[in-house]
Amino acid sequence: MKKIEAIIRVEKFEEVKDALKQAGYPGMTKTPVEGHGKQKGLKQQFRGTTFEVEFPPKLKLEIVAQDGDVKGIVDTIVTHARTGEVGDGKIFVSPVDNVIRVRTGETGGEAL
Repeated sequence: MKKIEAIIRVEKFEEVKDALKQAGYPGMTKTPVEGHGKQKGLKQQFRGTTFEVEFPPKLKLEIVAQDGDVKGIVDTIVTHARTGEVGDGKIFVSPVDNVIRVRTGETGGEAL
């Protein structure tokens, strides 16, 4: 099993969520986050004034999936989250040792 953590633009969430659901991957956790990568924030204009947003708002999606589903999930996120501009986000994939469903006590892949 793997944990997929995707940091994406807020405005791309609905598109990514719908694409994952349509592809058969409906389970995910969404957390609002703020941060920046190499671009060190971004500059925006509002009513003629330029200001810097050091930590732009993003969303973090977390999905735990079977190893065989990871490529499809990652490809779906990349396809639907990409704008081609700086700040599109990152995806991290990590191993998961175990999953336990609290309600039933099921473990491993059956708990997903």
